[in-house]
Amino acid sequence: MLAAITAGIAPGIALLCFFYLKQHQYGTEPIGPVVRSFVFGGMLVFPVMVIQHGFKVEDFLQSPFSQAYLMSGLLEEFLKWFIFYFTVYIHIEFNDFYDGIVYGVAISLGFASVENVFYLFAYGIQEAWWRALLPVSSHALFGLMMGSYLGRGKFTLQNRIGKWISLSLFVPFLFHGTYNYLVLQVNSNTIYLMIPFMIILWFVGLRKIKVADLNQAEFLQSKDMRML
Repeated sequence: MLAAITAGIAPGIALLCFFYLKQHQYGTEPIGPVVRSFVFGGMLVFPVMVIQHGFKVEDFLQSPFSQAYLMSGLLEEFLKWFIFYFTVYIHIEFNDFYDGIVYGVAISLGFASVENVFYLFAYGIQEAWWRALLPVSSHALFGLMMGSYLGRGKFTLQNRIGKWISLSLFVPFLFHGTYNYLVLQVNSNTIYLMIPFMIILWFVGLRKIKVADLNQAEFLQSKDMRML
């Protein structure tokens, strides 16, 4: 039991530390709110399980497409987005564009870690290595995308906030749904599609970090210019 819990949580903690410490050049966020977001993300597993079980019992929206894009992609990303928006976005003052990424990753990895523990209880600790490589890391990247757009929404002009808030839900939902669809359709063809898909996912995620860095540099430069 202890081994399953440790193996289930360790990848999420490791990835969260990586993204959290990446922020040191701007001054890291207080650890308390980040841990709280991680816990909130973990708690989301339980309503998701209840809702998904209810639809399964009623045999509704159970096609591979519906399960991937609606029961997983949309449901999970909407609840993570909901928690982000109402516990972080409207309450916590962002100091830089990277703050959104930290909180988005924290919520997603909290969800992924608890989900991972349940999966290892059910299927055995021998599944831990691929769970760390695929589901846990993909959740981190979905949260990164969500947080990057919400981070931009914090600093943008009033008439463009709606654009970034909409993208913060749509883009993670699209990638999450596609990921799950490939997993549900596992065969000799889709197995080979998972590798390039994960490469694309990491490329997009790392690109979002680079964009956040550039936006922050421009923001600080314009702030210095105004002070002159």
